[in-house]
This record gives sequence, structure tokens and C-alpha cells, in this order.
Amino acid sequence: MDEYHQKSLLRLHYLQRLVILRLYRGGRLRGGRHSLNKRRGMLQRAHPFLRRIPHGTVVIIIIGMIEVKHLTKSFGDKTVLYDINAVFETSKTNLIIGQSGSGKTVLMKNLVGLLTPTSGEVLFDGRDVLSMDKHSKVMLRREMGMVFQGSALFDSLTVLENVRFPLDMFAPMNSRERDRRAQECLERVNLLDAQNKYPAEISGGMQKRVAIARAIVLNPKYLFCDEPNSGLDPKTSLVIDELLSGITKEYGITTIINTHDMNSVMGIGENIIFIYKGHKEWQGTKDEVMSSTNEKLNDLVFASDLFRKVKEAEGK
Repeated sequence: MDEYHQKSLLRLHYLQRLVILRLYRGGRLRGGRHSLNKRRGMLQRAHPFLRRIPHGTVVIIIIGMIEVKHLTKSFGDKTVLYDINAVFETSKTNLIIGQSGSGKTVLMKNLVGLLTPTSGEVLFDGRDVLSMDKHSKVMLRREMGMVFQGSALFDSLTVLENVRFPLDMFAPMNSRERDRRAQECLERVNLLDAQNKYPAEISGGMQKRVAIARAIVLNPKYLFCDEPNSGLDPKTSLVIDELLSGITKEYGITTIINTHDMNSVMGIGENIIFIYKGHKEWQGTKDEVMSSTNEKLNDLVFASDLFRKVKEAEGK
């Protein structure tokens, strides 16, 4: 496939994902031979480039992968991240863990563009952020959703208005369409009944769910969550974890979670990156955590007596 075709495939972003998602949910992308022909026509209309692909050609499009290569970040003469190499996988909950001051928050900020790496690459679907012009970076940020540690809701806006805010800023929809989309997201997080309440009138856990609904309202390809369980009780934290995991798989999002919560690590850690003193010390899954012999990782994850006993029991 030539360079033009490769670049054209990489342009299948927000609009195409939204079209295909709506068709699938409506049941129009399922069935036999008749549905196959119908499906092919719909996908061609969703993106003109697909008309140029010969009949019978198999095209595999990987959407949403983030990769960092040899990422180093320094502030003056102090280096915080050293030569980080990692892949954050699509449709998986990718967790960044580490002790306070390890550099995991700095890594997250480099991914979302709040900081610029001193050296290295940050690739979104193969697109190098550092080489992008201003317009391309703006378009990339529209593919991102953010869940902030403190939820960051507007106190003067209702729950519905908070969720609708990104649509008011960026979506070419009328008021009724924006309300409908915001209500769909609130229904997904089981908060439709609270749409007319204000943030001060709902619990901390409900505020986090509102923040998640707002983060997915533009149908992002990438979802970044900074300590989503901070300040929540264990039961509510479990609800948030299950919600993030479910949304990740349902919408095919690349979700990256910066967390201290070891319950999240053992519950939804499908791809875990452990940062220790600015270095990538370990990468694996929640199942591999149980059998890991990395002492630094074990000291962090199994710091409590309960988790240590669980690991010892698993090893017997």
C-alpha cells in the first residue's frame, strides 16, 4: 500500500468511528450476504477512500494505539523520566502505577500534551505529536477525553449542562441533538435521573461518573484518567473501575489511568506500566503481577498485609 493510502487510512478518526458506531448500534451492520453488501456500501459512504480499495481486499485498521519511544523529560538539570518505551493498547485499560514522585504524572502530561518531552517520540496511531503543526494538535486533542482527579465540574451548571459542555464548544449539533447525546452518556453511567441536579447536590462518586460521561460525550479515541478513584470508598471505587473497563471495551477506546489504587491494578489492569524513579521498571498484566519476582513492583503492589497474604496463597 502506497504512502497516500497509508495516510488516508490514518484519517479514519472521529467522524468515521461515530458513523460506524451508530450503524452497529442500530443493528444495521449485522446479518448475512445482503447485510454484507449493505455494510460495504455504508462503510464506503463513511469514508470515500474505501471506494478505491479493490473488491475482496482485506484492510486491517488499528485505531487508537499510543506508543512512546525513548521518551525523556527534564526540568533544567533534573531528569524526571529516562528513556521510556511503552505501548498503550486499544480497547484495554492501560494503568500507569508508581510511588509518589516516580514520574507517572509527568508521563501522563507528556501523553496529553500538557508537557513536551525533552527527547523521544509520542505516537498516536503512528502520528508523531512532536512533529505536528498547531492545527493537527488541536484536531488530535478533540479525539481525547479527560477525567480529572477532582472531577472538575462546573458548580454553576447542572449535571446535564456539565456533560453537554464539550458539545456546546465543538459539536456541529443543534440544542436538541446536544441534549440527546448528553443524556445518552448520562444513561450509560446510570445518572439520567440526576441530570437536573447541581454538582453540590450529588455524592463524590456520582460526580466522578458525571466526569466520565462528559469525557466520552465526543466519542473520544483516547481516554485519560488521573486518579479516578481518589477520595472514594472501596465500593464506589469498584463501580468506577467497572464503568471505565466497560466503556473502554464497548467503545473501543484506548484508556490510560494514572492510579495509586492497588484494587484497580488487580481488578482492571490489562496493561500495567510500573514507573520507578523515572524508569520503566516493569510492564505486564494483572495476572502477571501475581507471579512477578520484581522486588520493587512487589513492594508497591503488595505493601499491605492482605495483598501480601493473597500473593503468598497464589504461590502455593
